[in-house]
Amino acid sequence: MLGSFAALPLDLGGIAAQKARSASRQTSSLRQAQSDSNNQGNDNGVLARTAVSLEYASLVNTGHCPLGIYVVPSSTNLFVWDAVFFVHQGYYADSILKFRLTFPTNYPESPPAVDFVTDVFHPLISQTGSFNLAPRFRPWRPKEHHAFDVLHWIKVAFKKHALDSFQESDCFNKEAFRYHDSTQSFAALATQSASLSQSESALFDSDHPSPMGNVGTEIVFQKLTPEQLARERSKLGLKEWQSNTGS
Repeated sequence: MLGSFAALPLDLGGIAAQKARSASRQTSSLRQAQSDSNNQGNDNGVLARTAVSLEYASLVNTGHCPLGIYVVPSSTNLFVWDAVFFVHQGYYADSILKFRLTFPTNYPESPPAVDFVTDVFHPLISQTGSFNLAPRFRPWRPKEHHAFDVLHWIKVAFKKHALDSFQESDCFNKEAFRYHDSTQSFAALATQSASLSQSESALFDSDHPSPMGNVGTEIVFQKLTPEQLARERSKLGLKEWQSNTGS
């Protein structure tokens, strides 16, 4: 009886040991899977950072960064680019529009998000500043499309031929799309947006209201006196402006 009695705890010990080994193997497998997942995530992050860095470096190439658009990466986050667009022609002529590109961690598999810091009345821009890339990138092709293509699309989207081609389903701002049925009304509101974007508050006040909320940006304008402006132009080797008015 003692021998039979003694065998029971020994068997339980063996079962417990077997379960412990099985649990250990499962834990080890789980840790390995988590490690592999983390490594894959880290690898994706490295690939994305490399892609974004190369994209920014490529902006110096001829034709990559559109005329009138200036871009600078965030000092704290490589995946964020701040930019400003000086509109020269069309309904929005003389607008000074700040916007932001935010790249996903799986870039270039997914496109960057574009958000306007400056409030602007535009069919593709929502009340929170989101800009719709879909009319141009449908779908986004990572081996074909690049950040500079996004910049060019932003510029094109403010031109008349593009405004005329928008479909209502693509427009985040339905009111702006409907106003476009009346050219005169649309032109007046676009001109108003341009005027507001040039205001001293919009350009120089850090707490100026933005559709994105209280967001800091690397694009900062500073008001200069005529003397300061002359010094800065001299540093850049720029000639003095000359009046076109004949004497």
